[in-house]
Amino acid sequence: MDFVKTVLVTGGAGFIGSHFVCSLVNRHPDWRIINFDNGDICNPCLLKHMFATENIDIVFHFAAQTHVETSFVWPSRYHMVNVEGTRVLLKAAFEAKVEKFIYISTDEVYGESLYKELDETSPRRPNNPYSVSKAAAECLVLSYRERHKFPVIITRSNNVYGPRQYLEKVIPKFVSFLQLNKKCTIQGTSPQSRHFLYVDDAIEAFHTILERGMVGETYNIGTDFEISIIQLARELIKMCVLQVRHVPDAELDDWLEFVPDRPVVDLRYPVNCEKLWRLGWKPAVSWSEGIRRTVKWYQQNPDFWPDVKPEDQPITFQPDTNKHIDRLPVFVVTNPVPGATGCAGFCSSPGSINQS
Repeated sequence: MDFVKTVLVTGGAGFIGSHFVCSLVNRHPDWRIINFDNGDICNPCLLKHMFATENIDIVFHFAAQTHVETSFVWPSRYHMVNVEGTRVLLKAAFEAKVEKFIYISTDEVYGESLYKELDETSPRRPNNPYSVSKAAAECLVLSYRERHKFPVIITRSNNVYGPRQYLEKVIPKFVSFLQLNKKCTIQGTSPQSRHFLYVDDAIEAFHTILERGMVGETYNIGTDFEISIIQLARELIKMCVLQVRHVPDAELDDWLEFVPDRPVVDLRYPVNCEKLWRLGWKPAVSWSEGIRRTVKWYQQNPDFWPDVKPEDQPITFQPDTNKHIDRLPVFVVTNPVPGATGCAGFCSSPGSINQS
């Protein structure tokens, strides 16, 4: 079969990346999707070999270390993966003359803003090792645009949530605690709030940017819905605990446990998404519907991570051991996936996909 396009997705076995891989396969059965999820993104020989042999047209760079708390413990590892990995990937993609390079960043590069909405022209003021590494990687991406006219696009999204998100993130962590009859842990006493975007809406945004986004531009991806972390916990307590027992509203806070906060915390990230709206995208899934789907998925899949407990933090970092290119450690998807919730994962042979 001759493929119209070949798309490389780094981090395609992660939360957002796996949803995007599945959507690409469903929407474009005549495209070849390469999911890079089992190799060292900092290995220039590996990446050069992949680009030389796979004829890649488009790159979506999701792969990153993303947990803010862990970034305070291992900042050098975040720099290695998020900055050096992006540099190595950029160089290989540039030398291969790909058509488009889309870098997935975060709204955290802006730093907090208590009152003013932040648009794509707002300055970067990252406040933790994770957001610093993402901002630095953005600078690398833009330098290739300025110096080489390389066709890059940057996206900065709100907090994305939905099925299959790892337990280190706040929503699956709280749901998992409650399923284990444990309290939700609230870090600190500051009034933190976040804008939460359902994963299906994020995926639609990426497709919109792929199809209609302008190279050299940056796009915020977000929603107007904002909720405090304490109120989020209370809503999840009502959804998870009240299904099995009666808890008066006055006793909801008995399910909260306050713990020390991280060294630096941003209170909120209000981003302006009008630039992306002009391309025809707006979020379609309401908070009530998105959180209902998410909680239902975790309740129906309690053994998705059988060896992981939500309190197992920080997560152990596994150093790369790939010293030789014995085989190209990529996952090539060549057939449509039935359904929209298949979970992409590494396979030893091309043409298949693991599903949950």
